[in-house]
Amino acid sequence: QVQLVESGGGLVQTGGSLRLSCTVSRRIFSINAMGWYRQAPGKQREWVAFIDSGGITSYVTSVKGRFTISRNNGENTVYLQMNSLKPEDTAVYYCNMGSRWGQGTQVTVSS
Repeated sequence: QVQLVESGGGLVQTGGSLRLSCTVSRRIFSINAMGWYRQAPGKQREWVAFIDSGGITSYVTSVKGRFTISRNNGENTVYLQMNSLKPEDTAVYYCNMGSRWGQGTQVTVSS
C-alpha cells in the first residue's frame, strides 16, 4: 500500500510562514509527479502546486511568488514552503500522487 503522510501545518499570523512536508512510503516516488491541493471551508478542493519528476514546477496564480514546491527524491519527500501567508490561505492541505492522497494537514492563518 502506497501511503502519503503530511506534516507541518499549524496556526500562524498573517505574513508568517509554514513548511509542509509529505513523505511517500514507496520507492516509486522519484518517477512520479507530485501535487499539493487545499480545501478551504465551504469551498471545493483546488490545486495549488505541481512538481514533475524532473523538478519542473507550476503554481496556481494566487500563490505565485509566495509558495515554493520542492522535492527530495532520496527522502521520498515533497515540500511546500509557504511565505507571506494570508487568511485566504486557510485550508486543509493535501499532497497527491496520482490517485493517492495524504490525510491532510490544517493550515490556519489569523487576520
